[in-house]
Amino acid sequence: MNTRLLLGDEAIAQAGIDAGMSGIFAYPGTPSTEITEYVRSSAEAKKKGIAANWAANEKTAAEQALGMSYAGKRAMTSMKHVGLNVAADVFLNASITGANGGILFVVADDPSMHSSQNEQDSRVYGRFAMVPILEPSNQQEAYDMVHLGFDISEKFQVPVMLRITTRLAHSRAGVARKEQRAQNQFSLPEDLKQFILLPAIARKRYQKLLDNQDAFHELSETSPYNQYLPGEDRSIGIVACGLAYNYLMENYPGRKVPHPVVKISQYPLPKNHIEKLYDECERIIVLEEGYPVVEEVLKGFMNLGKEINGRLDGTLPRTGELNPNLVGAALGFPQEKLAAIPDLVTRRPPSLCKGCPHIDSFLGLNEAIAEYGKGRVFSDIGCYTLSALPPYESINTCVDMGASITMAKGAADAGMHPAVAVIGDSTFTHSGMTGLLDAINDQSNITVLILDNATTGMTGGQPSSAFGRIEEICRGLGVEEDHIRVIKPLRKQHEENTRILKEELAYEGVSVIIPRRECIVTLNKRMRLKFKDKNKST
Repeated sequence: MNTRLLLGDEAIAQAGIDAGMSGIFAYPGTPSTEITEYVRSSAEAKKKGIAANWAANEKTAAEQALGMSYAGKRAMTSMKHVGLNVAADVFLNASITGANGGILFVVADDPSMHSSQNEQDSRVYGRFAMVPILEPSNQQEAYDMVHLGFDISEKFQVPVMLRITTRLAHSRAGVARKEQRAQNQFSLPEDLKQFILLPAIARKRYQKLLDNQDAFHELSETSPYNQYLPGEDRSIGIVACGLAYNYLMENYPGRKVPHPVVKISQYPLPKNHIEKLYDECERIIVLEEGYPVVEEVLKGFMNLGKEINGRLDGTLPRTGELNPNLVGAALGFPQEKLAAIPDLVTRRPPSLCKGCPHIDSFLGLNEAIAEYGKGRVFSDIGCYTLSALPPYESINTCVDMGASITMAKGAADAGMHPAVAVIGDSTFTHSGMTGLLDAINDQSNITVLILDNATTGMTGGQPSSAFGRIEEICRGLGVEEDHIRVIKPLRKQHEENTRILKEELAYEGVSVIIPRRECIVTLNKRMRLKFKDKNKST
């Protein structure tokens, strides 16, 4: 139809629109956020009536997508890799329920932890669930694989995972679009008990999943995205997975590799291609982003004496994302020929924005808690995590979404007082509410700061599910009215805010303080739009 210059994330989103998707459900998380943002801002998607909703968390998003699949429509759910931990319950069980309309789990991994707590590899989850996994090596493949993924999902009644990484998600390339497909009509599953995972039914559904494994392997063996590329120099055989294939090609002028290569972008592994490579070559190097998933499998079923090199033996680094230089070094290219980062390029640590309301919240907290000593503040995932850095150095933990409240509760139950939790408004509704309910039920002695900047700031300003509801939620959970305190984090109110913080730190019981002021970034955007609209009207 036409060609567009798109980010990998945008290519996936456009493919969903073109492939007859009826809805996408997500919680924002870098590097996956732009997928849903693209659909939400697409006039084409709006015209087609495609639902594009931000959910309270990844689990609720995935369950909404599964519900749309139940109704016969094509649905996508997207998340970052640690978001799949939150959605793991529905992801793993959906492999047993199967699908009706096609359902695609798009998971964006973050090797090198550019904006994440870990480097986990979502292919492990895909293998765990025994579902097909697609791993594009470029933006065009990312686009095409959305169409393929929906087709596989509907043919075999199974969820499909599309796994990408940061570099593909956030780099651009020309993408040729396919002819658009109409959305599915509403239709119920043929077996109305398919989605009821009572043991007697689940056992039959699990057997169906097992019975499909041979077909999934056959799909991989015949997939155009898995290729055996011959080469004359058989001293090395190369297995290149997903984006690592591009890193390999960048080391050879004209993209002509002298060694045999097996390119892998669809799983389960194409065993025939790999066995041929193993038989022909003296040793094998495995290039893959993330964990040594393929390398471990090869060492399991092909441990017949030849070397298999990769991340496990140090041929490639065990941590961090790959790049052409690392691949070149693994292939034995002289190090002096590899491009180095110039000395004049220095790292600039991230920091809170000038005018950020969190600054005044932490200045007040630092002063209020000083008399008790350090080590008492449990934080969460969000912009405010940057308060761990100088000059604030306010927080002591950052583990996973919602962990601030539950860790503070655990510490309080161990005798710590005060025990303080700091959590953002969006994170609170994502996974903090249940922890607060635990604290209320057990009468734990904690102080919770819910930093309300009226948005999901860390990922670019998506709407917060908590907007306008925080006090009501806290009251509904059982926090005493007198200990739900709202403050405005401004420098001129520092003394008053600090006094309130001290009062609640001294209180023995569950208290909630809500520092409320709009994110400076979204405020600036809103004011610019307001000014622009005013000029248009005049």
